[in-house]
Amino acid sequence: MPKGETLGEFEHLTLLAVFRLGDDAYGMRVRREIAERTKRDVTIGAVYTTLDRLAAKGLLKSALSDPTPERGGRAKRSFRVTGLGIASLNRARKELGSMLEGIAFPLSGGAR
Repeated sequence: MPKGETLGEFEHLTLLAVFRLGDDAYGMRVRREIAERTKRDVTIGAVYTTLDRLAAKGLLKSALSDPTPERGGRAKRSFRVTGLGIASLNRARKELGSMLEGIAFPLSGGAR
């Protein structure tokens, strides 16, 4: 990813959900994974917009399955994290770990 181009919080959550789901990473499963783990009500539209944006940045790749009768003859689009996406997640984890270093949780009060 080009220098200075960082990911937003929801982009990170979406990228992590795709990574966690592996071969089962398609839109509705990604939405459900984020909702269950974060207790947020996320719309499928927001998820697909974010998946498309992450794919455009080269952090995800998508593929279409064969159409199935269960889906009314429609194909299912699945996603997987690319090497660039893995590097982005590793960098974000390192940066967050560095920022959290030495801070005792749970936090209380204001700034020190």
